[in-house]
Amino acid sequence: MAVAAFIGKRLVVSAALLLVISFLVFSLLSVTPGSAIAVLVGSRPSTPELIAALEARHHLNDPFLVQYWHWLVDALQLDFGTSTRSGAPVTGIITDHLPVSIQLAVYTLVLVVGIGVPCGMSAAYQRDKWVDRGISMASVIGMSAPGFAVGMLLIFVFGLELGLFPVYGVGNGFFDRLVHLTLPATALGIALIALLIRQTRAGALNVLRQDYMTFAKARGLDPSRVFFRYALRNSAMPVVTAAGLILIAALSGAILVETVFSVPGVGSLMVQSVTEKDLPVVQGLAVCLGAFVIVVNLAVDVVALLVDPRMRYAGKG
Repeated sequence: MAVAAFIGKRLVVSAALLLVISFLVFSLLSVTPGSAIAVLVGSRPSTPELIAALEARHHLNDPFLVQYWHWLVDALQLDFGTSTRSGAPVTGIITDHLPVSIQLAVYTLVLVVGIGVPCGMSAAYQRDKWVDRGISMASVIGMSAPGFAVGMLLIFVFGLELGLFPVYGVGNGFFDRLVHLTLPATALGIALIALLIRQTRAGALNVLRQDYMTFAKARGLDPSRVFFRYALRNSAMPVVTAAGLILIAALSGAILVETVFSVPGVGSLMVQSVTEKDLPVVQGLAVCLGAFVIVVNLAVDVVALLVDPRMRYAGKG
């Protein structure tokens, strides 16, 4: 019951947050310079027929809250209108670009977890030794490196100078796409790897201080077995939490990185739409990204509740 109640509360909070986000996103139409009809016409030829159709489609002659209600009903059906630049449905434009961004985010997550967790555990196991100091120093440098600058450096070194990886596009086929997304995923992942290293190290060191770890060592169990069997298992919570944050950061950080590497994902689409003042596309992207963040946070909370028994007991108390 405690788990169901927790999930129910989080669903209510998530729905409320999504409603607030949708209201703020819709308000962009009112705060954007120029008249609403001029914004919606965009670069298309302004004809009386088009203006009349847009006024009817967006209920521009109705009060603001009535306009929002009609827009919200359409948005719940994944109907965000049409692009002011191309006239194509916004939903179709987003779904054309979304798979690439998801693939990039998942690739980044695999790199971050695959490198960050072993390095963090190694730093904790070799605490205060040269391995720990070296990994900790590298993580500090990594956290201070902006993804945009890292991307430019990777392009110059591994793309132009060494010619090991392509520097733009996404390729065709699984392995070709994997090669094309390696540099963008690395640029996105450097700072996130550094963050996960620090979180994993801190979590492992906290576990090592627990009484059951001291008792296991006192029984004469092999130190490395005790560490990697118990410390890794019991320090999983920071990793679970970080995984959700990594996905969110990868998708949000993709706005700049996708532009640098000419990756046709939602990040580059957002930059293009803002530059061209394509408001319906910006609104659709903002709502979808906001929903993604809320869903990931909800999933992390639920997984944490299932993984960590202490949270369930706290909920019962």
